Amino acid sequence: MMLEALAADAAKEPGLDVTVLADEARPLDLPARARRLAVPPGGDRAALVAAASQADWTVIVAPESDGILLDRVRAARAAGGRVLAPADSVIATAADKQATLDSLAARGVPVPAGCSLSVGEPVPVGFRLPAVRKARSGCGGEALEIIRRPGVTPATGPTRLEALAAGVPVGVSLIGGRWGTAALPPMRQRFSDGTSPRYLGSDLLPDGDLANRATALALRAAAALVAEAGWLGVDLILGERADGRDDRVLEVNPRVTTSFVGLARLFASSLVAAMIEAASGEQPAFVPTARAGDTGGFNLLAD
Repeated sequence: MMLEALAADAAKEPGLDVTVLADEARPLDLPARARRLAVPPGGDRAALVAAASQADWTVIVAPESDGILLDRVRAARAAGGRVLAPADSVIATAADKQATLDSLAARGVPVPAGCSLSVGEPVPVGFRLPAVRKARSGCGGEALEIIRRPGVTPATGPTRLEALAAGVPVGVSLIGGRWGTAALPPMRQRFSDGTSPRYLGSDLLPDGDLANRATALALRAAAALVAEAGWLGVDLILGERADGRDDRVLEVNPRVTTSFVGLARLFASSLVAAMIEAASGEQPAFVPTARAGDTGGFNLLAD
């Protein structure tokens, strides 16, 4: 969904020639203007490096877990490619949830209280429950678990344990560059119930006050990480207090996230083109869609 949305969005801009790198066996619904470059099994890194060295700009869709995103961004940049992504140092920090929140907290950005757990380490005695345990370097809700009682089986990989922050889960996407940082409309996130929630999708956050709080906190997080370029996704919780004192940043994604699928529907102009404009030092243009009542909503899984 994300790759197809990126290609369709880029094709909105007549001045962009779009090339999509993808597994040759994967079915994809791509716009007629997009050229598909087939990638053989195991050849994604080499194909990316070759294509990025010839392209004006490159957007990389990859998980930050296991260093995959950072490796691909570094490889493309080493080949002379211009990548629409934050600095390598920001990607490295954001790929580690504990390091991210430690860095944010040190700069005064509110985050949930928590700690890191090594492989096989149990939940510390006395840690306030309920709590949330998640993979320290995972993405897409990997190993996400709500812990409500002591004696839970230790995790099989490095994790972060944090206090459960109650409130409205929201994602804010930011486009940064030499021009500055622009915040896109905040999206309310939907999750399944149970001890292992799954991310189901997002919808436009309709409450203006909540949206303003979410945007302000996301911009604080980006400034604290000095994330001045590319696309940044900030996940946060908006608490019940209207003054925002219960709001917390949960994690930062140094890449395009699935929220792009819904956000692209809100604009007649190209968000990829806006990323290029910001990276080039120009003020990005955003032209809203004329479709009334569009919430930018989308589903990843069946409810």
